[in-house]
Amino acid sequence: METDIIAVIEASAFRRWMAVVTLAAVSVLLIYAGIGAGAELLLQVCAVALGAMSALIAVRLHRATGHRIELTGDGLRDSSGLAIATLDEIAALDRGLLAFKPTNGFVLRTHAPTARCWRPGLWWRFGRRVGIGGVVSGPQAKYMADRLAELLAARA
Repeated sequence: METDIIAVIEASAFRRWMAVVTLAAVSVLLIYAGIGAGAELLLQVCAVALGAMSALIAVRLHRATGHRIELTGDGLRDSSGLAIATLDEIAALDRGLLAFKPTNGFVLRTHAPTARCWRPGLWWRFGRRVGIGGVVSGPQAKYMADRLAELLAARA
């Protein structure tokens, strides 16, 4: 089991706080619009509910971006120890212009579907796809994608 870290992706403090503040501002505006608007009750309830959901996402984003993504000889993992995808599970790496991928990131396809997971601003896993990126540095993500492509090519 190789635990040497080859590459790391993490959110910079500025990107992290800008994302959290933006989501928090959206939630405050939605809740304010829901409480203060003279619209129908259903619209007010929807606005307050959307505001509460965006506040929850802001909290989750703040927690998630406190971690980082690490590439080792075994695969990708979260700094909390959660395995994102092992090299044996990865079928393909896609970082093309038209790929459905997070901002500044790339997407992996796995051989079999895995459990859903979402770390806002860092990565998500849904079915056979794993998206890496979000509020992360573009050069760090590109470097990790290049090293991962080398590891996958060496495996094949």
